[in-house]
Amino acid sequence: MDSISWRTQLRLVALGYAVVLVVAAALLFGRHLQELRYPVDAAGGMWAFGDAMLWIFIACLFMVPTAFLVWVMAKSESIYKTYSQLLLGLSLSAPISLGVVTLGQNYLAQSVGAFCLVRLGLSPFILLGIGVSRLVARFDRAKQLVSYALLIEGLTLASAVAVFIHSWSGPSNH
Repeated sequence: MDSISWRTQLRLVALGYAVVLVVAAALLFGRHLQELRYPVDAAGGMWAFGDAMLWIFIACLFMVPTAFLVWVMAKSESIYKTYSQLLLGLSLSAPISLGVVTLGQNYLAQSVGAFCLVRLGLSPFILLGIGVSRLVARFDRAKQLVSYALLIEGLTLASAVAVFIHSWSGPSNH
């Protein structure tokens, strides 16, 4: 895509987002129509799992044009450095969310805890996005910032899994 102008590349990325948005809207509308047709069945756990899978699929669809956007942005040092700083800030929200979920449940509003839990649930997708961003990074400072973001996000995800496994195993005999 080097022969295509930067503006055209951004328009193609925007077109990709528009296509994904239309597909996502059609999928969600179809799911809504199913729920209207079968309201009793839609209240079950299998439908909830299907909804979760649909949302994961839609999130993966949005990652495709995002990967192209990151690839286009990687050609500009100033834009990509700012983007890298944004990723670092986003990755710092993961350990804060883990701390809130594990330590602050009794001291904060339930909505804050739910938000932090959703943030931790999105961590694998964010980790994948940061990984792609690291692969396409061209400039040293951007590579360094994205590497820090990748490290923070990865360690937090591993810690969250460890905390979940530890809490799932129940109280210890110590």
